[in-house]
Amino acid sequence: MLTEGMYIADRYEIIGKIGTGGMSDVYKAKDHILGRNVAIKVLKQEFSEDVNFVTKFRTEAQSAAGLEHPNIVNIYDVGSENGMYFIVMEYVEGITLKTYIEKKGQLSYKEAVSIAIQVGRGIEAAHNKHIVHRDIKPQNIIISTEGKVKVTDFGIARAANNHTLHSDVMGSVHYTSPEQARNGFVDGKSDIYSLGIVMYEMVTGRVPFDGDSTVAIAIQHLQEEMVSPGSFAPRLPVSMEKLIMKCTQKNPDRRYESISDLLVDLKKVLISPDDDFVTIIPVGQDKTRMVQRDEVDVILKETNEAYYREQDEDTELDEEEDEEGGFLNPRMEKAVTIMGIVAAVIIVIIIVVILGSLLGWFRFGGGKDKDKDNNLPIENNIDGEEDQEDKDLVTMISVLGMTEEEAEAELKKMNLGIRVVGSAASDEYEEGQIVHQNVEKDDKVPKNTTIEVTICSGPGEFEAPSVVGKDGEQAQGIIENMGLVPKRDFAYSDTVPQGKVISQTPEGGTSVKKGDTVTYIVSQGTETAKVPDVTGKSESEARETLANAGFNNVTSTSEYDDTVAEGLVIRQSFSGEYKEPGTTISLVISMGKQTTYYSFNKDYKKPAENATATVELYKAESDEDVKPAVQDNGTTITISASNIADVNSGTLVINWSWTEKVSVPNEDGTVTEKEETKTKTDEYNVTFQQQ
Repeated sequence: MLTEGMYIADRYEIIGKIGTGGMSDVYKAKDHILGRNVAIKVLKQEFSEDVNFVTKFRTEAQSAAGLEHPNIVNIYDVGSENGMYFIVMEYVEGITLKTYIEKKGQLSYKEAVSIAIQVGRGIEAAHNKHIVHRDIKPQNIIISTEGKVKVTDFGIARAANNHTLHSDVMGSVHYTSPEQARNGFVDGKSDIYSLGIVMYEMVTGRVPFDGDSTVAIAIQHLQEEMVSPGSFAPRLPVSMEKLIMKCTQKNPDRRYESISDLLVDLKKVLISPDDDFVTIIPVGQDKTRMVQRDEVDVILKETNEAYYREQDEDTELDEEEDEEGGFLNPRMEKAVTIMGIVAAVIIVIIIVVILGSLLGWFRFGGGKDKDKDNNLPIENNIDGEEDQEDKDLVTMISVLGMTEEEAEAELKKMNLGIRVVGSAASDEYEEGQIVHQNVEKDDKVPKNTTIEVTICSGPGEFEAPSVVGKDGEQAQGIIENMGLVPKRDFAYSDTVPQGKVISQTPEGGTSVKKGDTVTYIVSQGTETAKVPDVTGKSESEARETLANAGFNNVTSTSEYDDTVAEGLVIRQSFSGEYKEPGTTISLVISMGKQTTYYSFNKDYKKPAENATATVELYKAESDEDVKPAVQDNGTTITISASNIADVNSGTLVINWSWTEKVSVPNEDGTVTEKEETKTKTDEYNVTFQQQ
């Protein structure tokens, strides 16, 4: 087993395992030469040790490597290393069509046609190079994350099918063609049959033939008529239904001549889905007698084990070309011969019994029977034919109300079969129970007749009650009494009183079935919300918190606070109370600690008109400058300072400075005028007054 980080061929680094199958394991890897992700399919050990299988496997893979098409998972490389054989393929990110169908159930016909066209284009490219896939199934069809559809495992299936049975054959046999099932000649029409089965599963969500073993399913492909896909998909257009039926004809000659012809009709379905343009070749008038089910069971019981035991012991199947140019498995030919002999013997026995009854050869008990009621001998019935017919008929019972499994068990006791042909709604029966049978109770039918039944898809439809405006408890009772499932939710409403129903889904009058859920919304009245506490937050944070709680109307005022820092919320309205959204919330924002101003006014007279003053204030207790604010209006100096309550007195010093013109006598007796700076200092003892 490969693990993460290992290298193959010194080039491909294993990233992880992404899948496994009957023959191989698939890994995601990194191609370090081309710098891209790839998928590597590694053969399992039991196949790698078989030289003949490996040779055929490599040959077919190398042939398929020549295919390059947007709808084919391309093969990049084929190789081996240390006895391990691998194929390097294009890595597609996505899921298989099988997984997609399982997730979605039934696909719309448009989506199914779109997928089928892309698959068909890939198959067409292969058929043009004379490569038949042989294993078309949803597991081999990948839908990428971009919606591109790609087919994988071209050529690989041929190596497997021509060599041995493998563990994933149970998945493949649901899609195998009748000619593959009988190991006959296989060509492109076999891929058309398999694609038809894939389309059937896409539009119905189920495969047409199923069983407990591969042999049982293969026999159904060979001889049982397929239930029309329209029985399970009533809205399927007639063109799509007939197209699928034409693809899945048991006789290859009645299918599409080529995949290209099929693609033409697929495109027509998208354009004219309701036009009946698909033509199916009529079945010939002479019908070959089909082997009955009980005969098949006997034949299979006697031949199946021997046939597959031989096949396991000799895994290399010898293909011999028959007289008509096809290939026939000699062991299968032997089995078919045995089946024919046994069937002939059974037919002879039946003829002898019928003739013996008519001619009176078989008369046990002295040729007379006793009347059970009167214990009297009764003469041999001269109407022997009527007695024999009665013995071959059974009286039908009622299987209504039974599940398919229960009905199958009861009918099997009567040598009758069962087939589900559709579904229908019913109020009388539960989902999964039989609501109709094509043979009425007490009617006589031949043994081995297949009884067709219809399964209940659930209750019938009726109008949902309207509970809007009603009390919540009353609404629940109304819904339950109608056989519906109530689901209650709550919501606030400004218009609907508390406890009353605001709305419901589905609405009143809408078609519903018993067991459906009706969701109704009960009013909680006007919406209220708890007002969050935002004290201590900044104003912006407080507004954001309140808005998140549904309160967008916020007002604010400011005031001083010695304990709350500036800009934070001191207090608010409605903290912790439940209020309607839209209620106005008031906030008080701190301006911080209040500043106390102290000042005094000093009237003065300037010593000169142009005199200016500088002011200094000294504390009485220290020499530190208080840095007061000074205002001078020309006659009065106002000095103010903040928060100096502990300094209530000091010395005010006013230094005056001005210039004056003076006359200076010269030596020659003349006078020169010049400006001279004058100064003056005034000192005052001051006491501050609080404002």
